[in-house]
Amino acid sequence: MPERRLPITAPAVAGSRRYCRKLRRRCRLILLPAFALALLYLAYLSFSSHANLPFHATNHGTSNRENLLKLKDLGYSPYLTNISMTRYELEPPKSRKRPRKRYAPCEIQFLPAVDDLVEPAHYENFTQFSLNYILKEEVPGNGFFEPLFGGHQSLQDREETYHAKDQTLHCGFVRGTNDYPSTGFDLDANDRRYMATCHVAVSSCIFGSSDYLRRPTKSRIGSYAKKNVCFVMFMDELTLATLSSEGHMPDENGFVGLWRIVVVKNLPYKDMRRAGKVPKFLSHRLFPSAMYSIWLDSKLRLHADPMLIIEYFLWRKKAEYAISMHYDRSCVWEEVLQNKRLNKYNHAAIDEQFHFYQSDGLVKFNASQLPVLPSYVPEGSFIVRAHTPMSNLFSCLWFNEVNRFTSRDQLSFAYTYLKFTRMNPGKPIHLNMFKDCERRAIAKLFHHRTNETTDPLPANLRLGKTSVQG
Repeated sequence: MPERRLPITAPAVAGSRRYCRKLRRRCRLILLPAFALALLYLAYLSFSSHANLPFHATNHGTSNRENLLKLKDLGYSPYLTNISMTRYELEPPKSRKRPRKRYAPCEIQFLPAVDDLVEPAHYENFTQFSLNYILKEEVPGNGFFEPLFGGHQSLQDREETYHAKDQTLHCGFVRGTNDYPSTGFDLDANDRRYMATCHVAVSSCIFGSSDYLRRPTKSRIGSYAKKNVCFVMFMDELTLATLSSEGHMPDENGFVGLWRIVVVKNLPYKDMRRAGKVPKFLSHRLFPSAMYSIWLDSKLRLHADPMLIIEYFLWRKKAEYAISMHYDRSCVWEEVLQNKRLNKYNHAAIDEQFHFYQSDGLVKFNASQLPVLPSYVPEGSFIVRAHTPMSNLFSCLWFNEVNRFTSRDQLSFAYTYLKFTRMNPGKPIHLNMFKDCERRAIAKLFHHRTNETTDPLPANLRLGKTSVQG
């Protein structure tokens, strides 16, 4: 008997057609994007293989690096094209986030007490010379003159100041003639008189209400330091109003705990970070009678006795200047990259400063060649100083670099120190660059109140020119 087939009904045929149409749509949804991605990838390969494009020139070996040097010779500004670093170095391939490093304090063998603390007899055997400071600048003959807190220092004057000799130099606090307004950092007369009596000073600052007031740990401060050490916190009027609203109101003598609150009016710079370099570097100008000073950033809380700190970092090490090395970086090249990655400052201004330093002899840190310092990058939030001539001159020189270039003082530290020692053979500055874990043992670290942002350019930088303003 012949096989009987069931008749195909109309609804079954329609369902089959609908299924085919759905299948074709799905294929198109899959194949079309894949085809488009393939075209984009082919276009990218074709585009990236063109070695003459300017932003690929730095990734194709020595010949293109030489092309960049030729462009420089043709008149292109080296400050806008940083020939010292390739784009690959500035923007390395992104990788997975590494686990965050943890940095712990290490043990410090302080003396048990300050009762029998005596300054070593040989401690003052450092290089001796006389320093005086330019206090006023006169109007030049052309009549155009704007008085500046850091003064108008030429490159020739700057070069001369690096010699450790009797001299008069720019070191902040420069005024114009009597008919010109103040250049800034104005203090009350009572505060000035108080600061003139200090023989040992611990200082910090908060400008622009950028931080909380962190009081030293009283239980760690001995009775001698409480009576004989000046603890001075510089702040502007905005910060004072903010802290007062939070319950940190100075008493009738101007104290909040151990801190003597000193209000600074008319800050010399719009950049709050640059304004903070005045008390950081110029403690010998602010405390003219002081023999020693300790600086700590406002993000730190001191919890060690200042006299024990001076004995450990200066007297015991026979040093006149002590600063900790950076916890993670040792080369200025690395610090430049980090500042750019985090947008800490205008990139063109960093390039100008960095190129200037390289042209004047700054080289990469190389631990295998017994470098002059254990690191070329400091963690500059904690500084211990004896107010000796070499220490005071070095502080002035470092401040003048921050005044001339960017406010990122970690970029200028190694250059200033290396140039200073190079120009004064036989006249060493006794610098103790200690481990960062020791800094963590004597000061607790906190986060700032506000996030850091890119700062405005210094007024004396002229981007696009072939030389730094002299």
